[in-house]
Amino acid sequence: MYQGIRISGFGGQGVVSAGILLAQAGLIDGKKVSWLPSYGPEMRGGTANCSVVIASDEVYTPIVTAPDTVIVMNEPSLPKFEPLLKKDGLLIINSSLINSKPKRTDIKVIYVPCNEIAEKLGSLKVATLVAMGAFAKATGAVSIDTIASAMKAVFKRAKPEMLELNKKALEEGAKAAD
Repeated sequence: MYQGIRISGFGGQGVVSAGILLAQAGLIDGKKVSWLPSYGPEMRGGTANCSVVIASDEVYTPIVTAPDTVIVMNEPSLPKFEPLLKKDGLLIINSSLINSKPKRTDIKVIYVPCNEIAEKLGSLKVATLVAMGAFAKATGAVSIDTIASAMKAVFKRAKPEMLELNKKALEEGAKAAD
């Protein structure tokens, strides 16, 4: 099993944290993982992205040049990362912020209104977790429960009610991926 993932969005959306969370979930599952952030000078407000690999065998490079899955959380990320996606790969689009449609027809696309779902849950901060739930449901690379377990290690200072909200975001994202 090998799952190369690119996650991209505005700085401040939690894209880098989402990558750490997926990598930690992979570790909990006993898989080999890597995580490589890329935010350069953009920082908060600019486009940030990260590469994550979750695999059953050794990971030889943290760079994901031809991802199996691309998760785009903002409009500028779609034209930048869609072309990198492998044929028959998965593209998860935050349809709350992205109005454009993908150009490719050789990929699977899931539209998830991440921000809309997060707002209904009470916090825009969980929008990327909604996307993580959709990813878990669509790929099976990691489970919702494993991601929820990983949150305790990654978000060490989070209050129990925030961890519960995060888990609800994961679950709602999984439902949206159906």
